[in-house]
Amino acid sequence: MKRTTLSLFAATAALAALGGAAVLAVPSGGEGGGSAAARTAAKAPARLPVQRSMALCPAPTSSDVGETAYTAFTPAGGVKGATAKQGTAELLSAAGSDKAGSDKKDDGKGGSKGDGKDSKGAKDKKDEKGKKEDEKGGKAPAPAGTSVLSLKEPGKPATATTNRSDAPALIGGADGALAPGWTVQQTTVVAAGSGRGLHGLTCTAPDTSFWFPGASTAKGRQDYVHLTNPDSTAAVVDLELYGKDGRIASGAGEGVTVPPRGTVPVLLSSLTDQPAEDVTLHVAARSGRVGAGLQAADDKKGGDWLPASAEPAADAVLPGIPGDATSARLVVFAPGSDDADLKVRFAGPNGTITPAGHETLHVRSGMTAAVDLGDVAKGEAGSLLLTADGRSAPVVAALRVTRGKDDKQETAFIPAVRQLGGRATVADNRPKGSTLALVAPGKEAAQVKVTSSAGSEGGEPAEKTYTVKPGTTVTVEPPQPAGAKGVFAVTVEKVSGGPVHASRTLALPKDGVPMFTIQPLADDRSSVEVPEAEQDLSMLNR
Repeated sequence: MKRTTLSLFAATAALAALGGAAVLAVPSGGEGGGSAAARTAAKAPARLPVQRSMALCPAPTSSDVGETAYTAFTPAGGVKGATAKQGTAELLSAAGSDKAGSDKKDDGKGGSKGDGKDSKGAKDKKDEKGKKEDEKGGKAPAPAGTSVLSLKEPGKPATATTNRSDAPALIGGADGALAPGWTVQQTTVVAAGSGRGLHGLTCTAPDTSFWFPGASTAKGRQDYVHLTNPDSTAAVVDLELYGKDGRIASGAGEGVTVPPRGTVPVLLSSLTDQPAEDVTLHVAARSGRVGAGLQAADDKKGGDWLPASAEPAADAVLPGIPGDATSARLVVFAPGSDDADLKVRFAGPNGTITPAGHETLHVRSGMTAAVDLGDVAKGEAGSLLLTADGRSAPVVAALRVTRGKDDKQETAFIPAVRQLGGRATVADNRPKGSTLALVAPGKEAAQVKVTSSAGSEGGEPAEKTYTVKPGTTVTVEPPQPAGAKGVFAVTVEKVSGGPVHASRTLALPKDGVPMFTIQPLADDRSSVEVPEAEQDLSMLNR
């Protein structure tokens, strides 16, 4: 037997397992058993539960009238036979950082070009507020590494709240029985001012690349990208902006250093002297890895977090346009060397139609294209489907969706979403406030199982299976947990059939404003494929 070859294979498999945070299970066997090929080749990959998950939550708001809820959840049954005592899950405060770029552009009046939150006057106001809180016995901001929220058991959400305007970014990790599918939701209600509305975000895993079509550097918009570094060494990140004419020159966006276990917010309008309504932001890590979140605040249309688009692909699915949306603006970017020609279709409850006047879209290579689709839903909730029209080239895409009228408008974003893999979870759901959008974009129907967890303060889980016909969107309220108290989590699993994509809308109307936020449902990273080796890993010690 070639022990060296097998040892190297086992070592490679073990390293792959560590990188994916999975357990590697291998069968044992003697030298004489099976064929020579079986002894030297890897078996089909096995899908095993991850051993560790990470979630990075950006600083939620700098508003004095903002309230933030954090909800953490791990689905039950992730590791067979394991108990909650065999795992931990915790969110810790990150090292803080002043907002970058807020003082880089003078408005001609001695102040910054931003929204004023970071000007000297705003800082003095915040310092004064902090002093008053101290005088009343209020707590100072938590130092880095302080525990903010712990999850004790799978199957039941854990929550924490804050109304601090200086609440920090959070760095979270889960291991053991609490790691598979561990999900954290951050939900903030901003009652007034620029960006008023419901700001929701599924906290992200660290990565080296994020695409944000639908960002803006226009007057009246304040878009901040928040970069959070979970590691013990600094990360270096490039922020690339692309407009309708291509790459926007921005030396200030190159080589942004994110300190170890720290966070850096950057105002996008500080990166360019050319305001643009529609831009695409690419966050690319030169070294290290980060979590990236983009928060948009509009002076008139509220605000929300803009989730990152799915990785560039020839087709794109954007699920969950509300039926009462008053407008929908599509933003698409082609990052490759070829132009993209796309068919535009709307998948509603009864089938697929082509929006009049918007049958196709041409996107030039390296440029951002945008089109106003108006009230494309026309009273029926649905999803937008983009498919290659002859010329195939990868794209990233997002929708800016507006509800309400006049001074009661509110905005949310829908990015292109990957199809459901094994399972997807969204943690913070409220009775009568949550809606799921399930779309089957192909020619095959799909069956989807939806499970609502017990509430954070009690109750029993509930589940229901839905059939999604080809080319349609099914919009449903998730099943309500029996006797649920508090918030609950919703898990979506594809049972059978063709591809299906999903999103969750959370609506919390306030003072006549239709506050809402939309989160894409992608794979919750509960498992990872690991090759099965022919020999036991004890060979590594020989």
